[in-house]
Amino acid sequence: MSWMLIVLLGVPLAGAAALLAPFGSDVAARGRLLRVHGLVVSGLTFALSVVLVAAFDYGDAARVQFATDLAWIPGLDLRFHLGVDGISLPLVVLTTLLTFLCFVYLCRGRADGPGQLLSPRPGGNRPRALVFTLLVLEVGMIGTFLALDLLLFFVFFEVVLIPMYFVIAIWGGRARRAAAIKFILYTLLGSVVLLLGLLLIWSQTGTLDMIALARARGTGMSPAVQTIAFLAVGIGFAVKTPMWPLHTWLPDAHTEAPTVGSVLLAGVLLKMGTYGFARVAIPILPDGAAAMAPWLGAFAVIGIVYGSLACLAQRDLKRMIAYSSVGHMGFVLLGFATLTPAGVNGALFGNIAHGLITALLFFVAGAIKERYGTSDMPALGGGMLTRLPRLASLLTFACVASLGLPGLAGFWGEMLALLGAFEPAAGLSRPLYLVFMALGGLGTVLTAAYFLLMLSRVTHGRGTETVHVPVLAAAAAGGLPSTGPTGEEGDHDGGAPDGEAGEKEGPLMATVGGGGAPPPATPATPATPATPATPATPATPATAAALGTSGGSRAGATSRVALGATGTGRSRMPDVSGHELAAWVPLIALILLFGLWPKALLLLTDPVVRTLVGAP
Repeated sequence: MSWMLIVLLGVPLAGAAALLAPFGSDVAARGRLLRVHGLVVSGLTFALSVVLVAAFDYGDAARVQFATDLAWIPGLDLRFHLGVDGISLPLVVLTTLLTFLCFVYLCRGRADGPGQLLSPRPGGNRPRALVFTLLVLEVGMIGTFLALDLLLFFVFFEVVLIPMYFVIAIWGGRARRAAAIKFILYTLLGSVVLLLGLLLIWSQTGTLDMIALARARGTGMSPAVQTIAFLAVGIGFAVKTPMWPLHTWLPDAHTEAPTVGSVLLAGVLLKMGTYGFARVAIPILPDGAAAMAPWLGAFAVIGIVYGSLACLAQRDLKRMIAYSSVGHMGFVLLGFATLTPAGVNGALFGNIAHGLITALLFFVAGAIKERYGTSDMPALGGGMLTRLPRLASLLTFACVASLGLPGLAGFWGEMLALLGAFEPAAGLSRPLYLVFMALGGLGTVLTAAYFLLMLSRVTHGRGTETVHVPVLAAAAAGGLPSTGPTGEEGDHDGGAPDGEAGEKEGPLMATVGGGGAPPPATPATPATPATPATPATPATPATAAALGTSGGSRAGATSRVALGATGTGRSRMPDVSGHELAAWVPLIALILLFGLWPKALLLLTDPVVRTLVGAP
């Protein structure tokens, strides 16, 4: 028996438990201690996963390694059974890496900077509770990928729901409570159906051991029972994936979640659903998988096309990335639906690639929202390559990786999934899967279209600015009023969002050109989603010039004031900072590594996949 995996789970659990101890009364010291605590605990957990990678036997990747099998509830023959193989190892490392990078992103940089949720503020943004919640979330995510007992798997699968609910509901945006309730309702209802499916498997086989069930390949269950069980567990996993039409909780959750919440939700939580298909549904219920595979493929390609079309219609950057996940996870489900080594390998590769690329996308989108005060693409005004060249370049890299450019990680998963659809498993209709392949190919074209269209609107062109007219008047009088924090920071104490005060006052807006003299005013564009525009008032050269002279140091602290590009506040927006690079560079390196050398990941997954689908 190996204690390695227990230690891997125990470190973040102990780190969360330590936060229950009373702290000192010094607010500044408490904030520093929280930042160090989060970095150390998540960093140690990531280091343990790296040790796991170094000690793993790659010559026998299909064998469960570092197994721990202890009596859990002896009366029901339930075991605390943990292990790792070529499928779960990359997901464990992805989980610990993204959690550590989230703490790097939160804990470094200016303490009063936007998005620094671990810095105590008047009114309370609950930094201690945030660290506790993220560490408990990490325990649930890691445990899901390590569990080899069906009931233990279900327990870890559900543990993540409550922490993520609080991450969205407490530290999210203006509509966070509605998004959090929608998230918890969808996932809990899916979990009820999942539990019924797992109990049906238990009643038919008399065991919950996932290894024994996978080896039996459905022995003891008739094809009809397997089909019913696959339908039940498939719905539970499809909600978490999310598969169309069970996806509607995802855009709201992503849009309202704080940056770290979006990163973990897209980078890890969605993978728990697809991992369930690979670990439970396909190997344990092979006859049910064969019967339901065409339906799974149909829903997958509908999700691919639907997600791409929905992205074309979005104005909000974070919401567009959320809908892109529906399309990308459709390729993962299509790979599973082929029941071939190529398709399932493509699904598992796409899982990891999506986790890396979408995490980077949400990191960059969060940084953009913190600087501009909004993620509304028309309000961003374009021209980001001129104002923030490094940030815009990173956004471009992440988008190009996500649309599947050869040489980057996003390419291989989609290509292998389409290749699997070209030659599906025996017993599946090849003409039907050729239609799936064609629709998937259409989805890749649409994916390129919406990403390139977004880049043309946000990073290219001549920048335009949205300016509060009362701010212009104040600037002309010699001072700039503070407009409060961004939507992500506001309302952490459970009160009304900060943006509502401005909403009640109804400030006028004006749009100013990105050059020297401002052009005539255009129809107003909201500075943030929380501040709707009213009819525009022209911005005169005098008031625009006043902004350049009187804004001064106050401009950096008024994140909801959108100022001109030359000699004004936006030109002084900081480009990519050191702590952001520290959080993003590992993701960029891995995207390049797996794009240029896919064998590094396929060597891990292929032996296990061939065992799961019964291929030689």
